[in-house]
Amino acid sequence: MRVELADGATKDMGKMLGGDEEKDPDAAKKEEERQEALRQEEEERKAKYAKMEAEREVMRQGIRDKYGIKKKEEREAEAQAALEANAEGSLTRPKKAIPPGCGDEEEEEEESILDTVIKYLPGPLQDMFKK
Repeated sequence: MRVELADGATKDMGKMLGGDEEKDPDAAKKEEERQEALRQEEEERKAKYAKMEAEREVMRQGIRDKYGIKKKEEREAEAQAALEANAEGSLTRPKKAIPPGCGDEEEEEEESILDTVIKYLPGPLQDMFKK
């Protein structure tokens, strides 16, 4: 049962209800042109932001030069070069430096703790530990 109000109205109703759509003969060409336009806009946008970033980097470098600041990558590279220079003749990984106050002093502290404990023991037990 089809109600015909006007010629265009029935066609539109058919499209809304999932009927056959009219196929545009130039649809493929239009889609290709649209895709090309999107690609071109994307390239222009990327070029614009690359130019802006280059300008920012020039400004950053001027500030670094003015205040003697090094880039993070440069600092890391110098630190790595220093580590490699220290371990140049070594076949194994570099040894960790022992901070002053560590090492043999721990044994002395342990002995002094043991002596302190022995002082509080009764006489016969002190003799056993001193031997």
